[in-house]
Amino acid sequence: MKEVKTTIDALEVGMFVSRLDRPWIDTPFILEGIRINSKEDIEGLRKYTSFVFVDTEQGPTPDPEHWISISPDEIRVDDEDEVVIAFKEQKEDNEYQKLRKTFYEIESDFEEELEKAKDIKVRIEQDFKKVLGDLGKGQELDINSLKEGIHAAVASILRNPSAFSLLLQLEKSNEYAYSHALSTSIWCGHFGRHLGFEVNEIEELALGGMLLDLGKIKLPPALLNKVEKITVPEASIIRKHVDYSLRILAKSKNISPNVMRMVATHHERANGKGYPQGIENKDIPIYGRIAGIVDSYDAMTTPRPYSKKTMSPNEAINELYKLRDTSFQSELVEQFIQTVGLYPTGSLVELNSGAVAIVLEVNDLKRLYPTVMIVLDRMHEPVEDFETINLAESESGLIVNKALPTGAFGINIEELFI
Repeated sequence: MKEVKTTIDALEVGMFVSRLDRPWIDTPFILEGIRINSKEDIEGLRKYTSFVFVDTEQGPTPDPEHWISISPDEIRVDDEDEVVIAFKEQKEDNEYQKLRKTFYEIESDFEEELEKAKDIKVRIEQDFKKVLGDLGKGQELDINSLKEGIHAAVASILRNPSAFSLLLQLEKSNEYAYSHALSTSIWCGHFGRHLGFEVNEIEELALGGMLLDLGKIKLPPALLNKVEKITVPEASIIRKHVDYSLRILAKSKNISPNVMRMVATHHERANGKGYPQGIENKDIPIYGRIAGIVDSYDAMTTPRPYSKKTMSPNEAINELYKLRDTSFQSELVEQFIQTVGLYPTGSLVELNSGAVAIVLEVNDLKRLYPTVMIVLDRMHEPVEDFETINLAESESGLIVNKALPTGAFGINIEELFI
């Protein structure tokens, strides 16, 4: 028997479903195996399962676009072996032109959007913590509660992405799991906006970004919070979180193939030295490539138990640039740098006047000329009133001279916005 693991969307009349993503006894289907005779059969399966196994020797083969795995030895999700997901995606020289479907313009005032983003952030954090708590109690993933928050966050990103970007930099939580999940989600959405993805695709990216490390809930807390250097055996255990994430998602409904692929490949690397499958860039789907860059960027800029140094946004951008062509696809790294800007939102910078400022907004057209708020004068003394200047429109002649490390001159940007 030859089986293909596929989403429900690929099912057609005539296909033979040999297995489900759960035991047949948990469904109303009498026989262990069903031939699709009508659209009603498909909708019936959709109510109880998110993916199935189709026997290609007993009927038509599903469209490869919807395959989750093509391995004939595909295992059940309740086995202890790793879930292996195979991918079929063709790359083209003008890939980003093909991907771009629209352009987005700034539609709301920065300060107004910042207030909206704060409320959305609180809601998403509460929903995500509840989801993790439920999973810890053995309950299934409530994906719908997360999707509602993601929908609101993406709407904010489309209106003015700088608001959420600054908020993430201001409110880096000591709770790494929550902070990293939210930040990765928002940056994935921001990246999708820059690439010109459609709204539903951006929401998929944002949802996938939030779910990347979901499987870490299955790992020992002491290992995740370890301050000392991670050993090789411990690293092997941590790597299993990808497989655990896929198992959790496989048991949930309404998870798209794109999100599954994204979670499965966010630790794969362009040179084939990633995990869990060690596939190279040409075989990593676009969502997985995006997730790998964003996940790494946010990890660099978020305090972690085992990391003594947290990079500034500018330092992280420079580090990603060094990793192009080895860990990540060069063109995609360059696109991400365009997304966050050479001086990302929340960065400390020194202007050519000597004054020190915080980057508030990145200019989509003139990325070397962001909107900044001056906090120290040219003698590096605190100013009485903060002055906000759009360097792209100002006639003052001010430009960014250089980026500064986080905490330079004792500046705590979080305190300035409270």
